[in-house]
Amino acid sequence: MTKRPNFLFIITDQHRADHLGCYGNRVVRTPNIDGIAAKGTAWDKFYVANPICMPNRASIMTGRMPSLHGARHNGVPLSKDHTTFVELLRDAGYKTGLIGKSHLQSFTGLPATNKYEPQNELRTPSLGLRDAVKNNRHGPEYDLEVKTRWDTPLADRMGEHFYGFDHVEVAADHADKACGDYLLWAREQRADFDNLVGPENALPDNRINAPQAWRTAVPEELYSTTWIADRTEAWLTEQADSDQPFFLQMSFPDPHHPFTPPGKYWDMYDPAEMELPPSFGEGDLPPIKAMKEAMENGSDPRDNQNPFAVTEDEARAIIALTYGQITMIDDAIGRVLGRLGALGLAEDTVVIFTSDHGDYMGDHGLMLKLLLHYQGIIRVPFIWHDPATPGLGQREAGLGSSIDISTTILARAGIQPNNGIQGRDLFSTSPPEAVIIEEDSQRTMIGFDRPQRVRTIVTNTHRMSLRQGGNWGELFDLAQDPDEMSNLFDDPASADARSSLNEIMLRRMIELQDRSPLPAYRA
Repeated sequence: MTKRPNFLFIITDQHRADHLGCYGNRVVRTPNIDGIAAKGTAWDKFYVANPICMPNRASIMTGRMPSLHGARHNGVPLSKDHTTFVELLRDAGYKTGLIGKSHLQSFTGLPATNKYEPQNELRTPSLGLRDAVKNNRHGPEYDLEVKTRWDTPLADRMGEHFYGFDHVEVAADHADKACGDYLLWAREQRADFDNLVGPENALPDNRINAPQAWRTAVPEELYSTTWIADRTEAWLTEQADSDQPFFLQMSFPDPHHPFTPPGKYWDMYDPAEMELPPSFGEGDLPPIKAMKEAMENGSDPRDNQNPFAVTEDEARAIIALTYGQITMIDDAIGRVLGRLGALGLAEDTVVIFTSDHGDYMGDHGLMLKLLLHYQGIIRVPFIWHDPATPGLGQREAGLGSSIDISTTILARAGIQPNNGIQGRDLFSTSPPEAVIIEEDSQRTMIGFDRPQRVRTIVTNTHRMSLRQGGNWGELFDLAQDPDEMSNLFDDPASADARSSLNEIMLRRMIELQDRSPLPAYRA
């Protein structure tokens, strides 16, 4: 019997594709991730199913679109009733582990913005009948990642497994605000650890000034990135003498706002040397204009999860700090890959690298992500290195999606996917004509008067986005306008392209309708 491969699945957070050397970035230093690409295959047109953390992570886990698994936006946990590919690996005898960020459940503990509100003069249904689905994902089993309740390790509270993971050590939240199992450990290392985090405890620095950026007092050796590498090395060491194949997800909360790379990574890159995106300052979509006006008149606090406009100096500073976060991650990955080799596991381990979504990072003068599906937030890296069939730096030009990751891993492990999985095996099937990206926001942002529902289609040549409500859309010719600066949605000369994309989108959305559950009988 052929030996089953191990898998090391590396995922970063809010990390756009072109923030890696192997994807053409000439400034950020990522030799270890670039090395994975040099030995394997990298996809140039790999897209998220949703450009927000929880929905896309749930899509990676299930191989299904957010409209099917139901975790449509942050705040809706992945249902325990939905099958994950990690459960299938576990069922087939794999040892499974998760070290780092999970975010399959909410971690803030803050009340939801969208609630079922009683209406005047109408009888309000009983609590269990207020949602279309009775199992509405409320209860203690869906509060496992809430940071205010994280007094003991998640492993002690999760039951038999956590979405298929037998071993879990989780870092929730981001940057120097990371919490969860990581924070329990950090407090054990230093009793005063809580006095090191946050802007109120930041080290003085007069050179870098930007929204959501501070020079953290957390030393490198206590930062979440280092902890994840340490714990990953320890877990891999435990597997060295086992004949049982493993799947390990090593998941970093960075490079995500707030922008707090520790130690030498804070000023590793000079903001003055950072290039601005070609689209900086361009774009006349209503929310872009509204965010610029809010920046100029000071009405946007720019300290929350919503995107915001930035000045040139702020953009350069944030890019520099983000590169510092990325290089710290790359150094951590280098350590882990070195340990994998030293343990004799490298020749049997498939190494995969991706991210859950991107960041505008200065595109059109914006930061963060939400609702405007520019390439910076929907296109992510995807790299696959299999020692059994090395790609030797191969580039794949076909379209890929986050929903394809699960099916591809299962195929390599020799496991039949569950009914209803929507992704394809990236190696044995032809690329689709288009990929679909969904987003259903739970909050308003500057430039919109209500939460939005957006559907985007990406082909090899175009990107078109339609939204519920409003009187405008987006259409960009990616072949002629890769920086998406000329919106052709209302251009008469692009009417045929728009019509064709509408039909392709409809056909693809029909294809992505649910095929689960299987029938019990013939009618």
